[in-house]
Amino acid sequence: MNTQNKRQPGRPFTLSDKGRPILLLSLLLILIFAVMIWNAAKLQEALSHSTQGYLRDVTSESASDIRDAFQSRITNLKMMADSLSQIREYQSSLALTEFLERKAHILEFDRLVLINHEGSVIASAGDLDPGADSGGSPNAAPSIQIPPEACVTYTGGKYLLYSTPVYRDNGPDELLMGTRSTENIQDMISANSFNGQMLSCIVDNNGRVVISPTDLKPFLRLDDLFRNDQNQEVIADIHRMQADVKGGREGLLKFTSATGEKLYLSYNALHLNDWFLLTIIPADIITRGAERYIWQTFAIVGVTILFFTLFLLSLFRLYGAHKKYLEQIAFTDPLTGGLNNAAFQARYRSLADSLKPNTFAIVFLNVCGFKLINEQYTTEGGNRLLCHLYRTLERSADHDREEFAARGESDHFFLCLREHDPQTIQLRLDQVIREINASQAADLPALPITVRSGVCLVEDPGQDITILQDHARLASQNPTPDHSRLCAFYDDSLTDRLRLEQELNTLFDSSLERGDFLIYLQPKISLQDNRLAGAEALVRWNHPVRGIIPPSDFIPLFERNGKICALDRYVFTGICAALAGLKRDGREMFPVSVNLSRQHFRTPGFLDDFARIAGQHGIPRGIIEFELTESIFFDNRQIEIVKESIRTMHDLGFLCSLDDFGAGFSSLGLLKEFDVDTIKLDRSFFLNMSGRKAKDIIASLVELAGHLQVRTVAEGIETPDQVEYLRSIHCDMVQGYVFSKPLPIPEFMARYLS
Repeated sequence: MNTQNKRQPGRPFTLSDKGRPILLLSLLLILIFAVMIWNAAKLQEALSHSTQGYLRDVTSESASDIRDAFQSRITNLKMMADSLSQIREYQSSLALTEFLERKAHILEFDRLVLINHEGSVIASAGDLDPGADSGGSPNAAPSIQIPPEACVTYTGGKYLLYSTPVYRDNGPDELLMGTRSTENIQDMISANSFNGQMLSCIVDNNGRVVISPTDLKPFLRLDDLFRNDQNQEVIADIHRMQADVKGGREGLLKFTSATGEKLYLSYNALHLNDWFLLTIIPADIITRGAERYIWQTFAIVGVTILFFTLFLLSLFRLYGAHKKYLEQIAFTDPLTGGLNNAAFQARYRSLADSLKPNTFAIVFLNVCGFKLINEQYTTEGGNRLLCHLYRTLERSADHDREEFAARGESDHFFLCLREHDPQTIQLRLDQVIREINASQAADLPALPITVRSGVCLVEDPGQDITILQDHARLASQNPTPDHSRLCAFYDDSLTDRLRLEQELNTLFDSSLERGDFLIYLQPKISLQDNRLAGAEALVRWNHPVRGIIPPSDFIPLFERNGKICALDRYVFTGICAALAGLKRDGREMFPVSVNLSRQHFRTPGFLDDFARIAGQHGIPRGIIEFELTESIFFDNRQIEIVKESIRTMHDLGFLCSLDDFGAGFSSLGLLKEFDVDTIKLDRSFFLNMSGRKAKDIIASLVELAGHLQVRTVAEGIETPDQVEYLRSIHCDMVQGYVFSKPLPIPEFMARYLS
């Protein structure tokens, strides 16, 4: 035995290079990480847009609140001025001072001052000396020019100055001024949003701070907030902001502070003087939490990828360490220790490219009756026989010519032979069987082994090995008539037949439902009066696409797959309907025999369906006869089932006939065992009636049936001479082409019942 070739089934046995899957995995991990980074960038971009939109809303609302606060103070001051314009004169300056003090308290001004054209001043009490701000004494001021409209100004220090003219008869006559500490506005613009991280101030269009937070330093010089670099984009943004402020336009600027912090600067016009509200907020004020989770996700995924990579590397190392063991499991048969079917296929594929057409053959071998061997010699004995079989096949293979053997499964084996001549292959297989049975080993079953084989000659080496194996297997299921050799060679007709059977099996259900199966009747003629004595129901298949399908194509198929039972019920129902039609028309019924498949006897109580159908159509007893063939009697248990079924048939009002009588070896024994009403003499008796011996056998069978009170029907009769002879020996009925071929039911009725 060439063990070296045995252990090298070909290229598919080697495992794929582990570097390739590692590279593919690395690329996959890099792709996953890149997608995550891209997704994070898009998320940050979306959060940045959300932050900018939210900041615009917040600062716009803050600017509106501050503007409303200023306008409220101006409105209050104007209302007070209107009140003063209605008062012509006060009883004393002291009363006016008290009035101003009372109004200052109500209107929340730090101090109210009333100045006329001559500079005369009347003021409420307060912390600030207006004269200190104006440069004069508290009771006198230089002559002033009274403005025509109310306004608010900031002249430095801690106060804002609100002023409005007081109109008399001759126009603006006095100036009413109110002071209010900048601390009030500072409180309003203090950063209460975002946990105190928003910083705001009021500046004019020259960038001079009008009102700042408590800490003025961040706004003293706006340029100091920006990083001192030469980034042209940042410089352009600064210039754009300065131009917007000069032009009274609002906007939003993102920049980096000198400390490296990313910030947003929003500038909103207050529409009061030339003042703007500046607001600074960290750029990550909203995204900070999300970014933390993003980076945490990156860390988790990174650790997972690292762990998974280490795990795969360890797995590949383990895989490499057990490479030989895995190969053995994958390609070695555990029972014989040789090649299994996977190894057989792999070895063939490795040779296929170098093979020449018509040089090799694939052989399938199946041990006949192996189940009985296992039962008689136990599983251990059967396994020893399989190992002996494999060793014999392996010795018969010429490894130098690249031949090899393998065990497929159970008791099935495959051979790849460098042969293409059927006779040579047959001789080699015969020699293998002789060697198998020549063994004198004490541990092997002591009985001859029969092996059925099928051979597929390889015409195209590139054809898939599984197809070649299927062809060989299919050939083994269709041996040649010479059963002594039990070997058959595959040809395309086997596949064509299999394809036809699959097609017919697929078409069956729809054809049955559509009524493509047609019922024919062949008459049985009584030899006493040459009149109709009955008929046999036969079925024909007329498919709308395939046309007429011969019974020989579909009856055996449906017998094997069990669909014959549905077809039998279909025919039985059709016959019952036809007989019921005769009854409705007032015409006499006639006996009809219907074939009954052996498959029915596998189902207990199957006759109940037939009795129900006959009852629904009102069929009387003794009209319908079931025809049974000898093939149903295949073992003692089945014989008992059939005997009981025949008794049930008679109880239900059906007759029973034995078809193809005399074709088998047990016909006379069956006639003794079963209470049948009719026997149908097989057509083989009438193929050659020229000899005296043949006629004597027929006459003896007819006479025997007469003694048993069983009617006889001769089928397949084609000549008048045969009819005359059968009449002379008192045969009851004749069925055959001599009287009529099978006819469709309407044509049969028209001919025999008109």
